[in-house]
Amino acid sequence: MQDFICLKEVRYFDTMENNMSFGQQGEVAAQEYLKSNGFTILHTNWRWGHKELDIVAAKGAKLHVVEVKTRSANFLVSPQQSVDRRKQQHTVSAANAYVEKYNVNKDVQFDVISVVVKGGDCTVEYLPEAFYPTAR
Repeated sequence: MQDFICLKEVRYFDTMENNMSFGQQGEVAAQEYLKSNGFTILHTNWRWGHKELDIVAAKGAKLHVVEVKTRSANFLVSPQQSVDRRKQQHTVSAANAYVEKYNVNKDVQFDVISVVVKGGDCTVEYLPEAFYPTAR
């Protein structure tokens, strides 16, 4: 699988034609990337209490919990750097609830998709196994 894909021909970020928020547009770009690379999207924006999983997808024998971070090209902190320890803990906690609720019997992998927007173009970068669950 590619580590990144550029979606220059796709106009996700044209706010004049689209009522989605900046973050929602990034999530659409991330979903399209995953689908084009053989993932099956199971849920988007799945909530457990005040915690949320951006994308839950399956591919092969793994369940992928994907955190999507969308930023403009001139933002000081990269999207993947914004998935800090606290966000990781919330994501792992919500993923545990998801696995219990749906009785998932697959290994869970935590990935990050970074969407960086410059003008109307975006670059989508997939970071597999971006973090691992840690003991408190």
